[in-house]
Amino acid sequence: MPTDAPTRRVTTYDIAKSLGISRATVGFVLNNTAGQTISEATRTKVLQEAKRLGYRRHSAARTLASGRSNIVLLVLPDWPLDFSLRRNIEEASLTLDQAGYTLVTYTPHPSGQARPLWETIQPDLVLALTSFTPGQAEAIKAAGVPRLLPGPDSDNTEAYSDNGPVLQLEHLAELGHRAIAYAGLNDPKVADLVELRLHRAQAAADAMGLRLVRGRSIGLTDGTPLVALKEWQSEGVTAVAAYNDDVAAAITGAALRAGIPVPDDLSVIGIDNTPLASMFQPQLSTIDVDTAGLGRYLARRALSAIQSIPPPEAGPEMRATLIRRASTAPPRKC
Repeated sequence: MPTDAPTRRVTTYDIAKSLGISRATVGFVLNNTAGQTISEATRTKVLQEAKRLGYRRHSAARTLASGRSNIVLLVLPDWPLDFSLRRNIEEASLTLDQAGYTLVTYTPHPSGQARPLWETIQPDLVLALTSFTPGQAEAIKAAGVPRLLPGPDSDNTEAYSDNGPVLQLEHLAELGHRAIAYAGLNDPKVADLVELRLHRAQAAADAMGLRLVRGRSIGLTDGTPLVALKEWQSEGVTAVAAYNDDVAAAITGAALRAGIPVPDDLSVIGIDNTPLASMFQPQLSTIDVDTAGLGRYLARRALSAIQSIPPPEAGPEMRATLIRRASTAPPRKC
């Protein structure tokens, strides 16, 4: 069965041939080359014909002519693409698009068989949500990328400080809880994040004189929440600070199925303020992190690095806030 032949890219030769002028003249007009004595009438004809024929400049040629590709490459850790991370990326992409830049995401995998994307798309800047892994910054620079954020001697802790565990512990302590368990997530992809939040929760507990019980990491679809609940009951735990809302929901659901009233006998609080937290019954107390605002902030930092202008000041998007709902309450009086 016959098929249509692929459409060939329109070139400056096609425009020149159509108008009966030199290819050099077409190139001067399309590149807006300074110092050329080309009449306004000729310039207008070239631009109109280029539009009529559907001419689009080749990205490599455009980059060579301007020194910029208007592409920002975001290198993602190998994390699950959850609700919060998607919002972050979407807002960063929108902010960069409004400034005339395209955001491209790339996740290097441990196997390392594919050619790194920074070697093929000539980005103006390579951006990371966390610090670059050892050797990564050097490889990106060696590929000719002019800018990295964070730089080789800095990190992104300023933009991604995680105060959520501290707010969780403060809220539970204010309610009167003194024996609190920390519930992590048993996904190896986020092991470093789980450990970081646990470390901050432990520091907060120590500062407030609370007993933090280091519970096992929780699976979302297995029996680990129930096993953890039995251990915590034997430890006298009255509240759980969960790594995120998914873990909080898994713990709460397991507690209710086991006949443990939430929040009467067990308070549970998550992090991220995902839609799940408000849809779940009982609705989950959580820590709201403005991931959309952080995405915009990250994009503005990228633009400041590309355009060599002062970086943006951190605003309200940098502050996490407590969302009080039905899953936390003072401990039952014995």
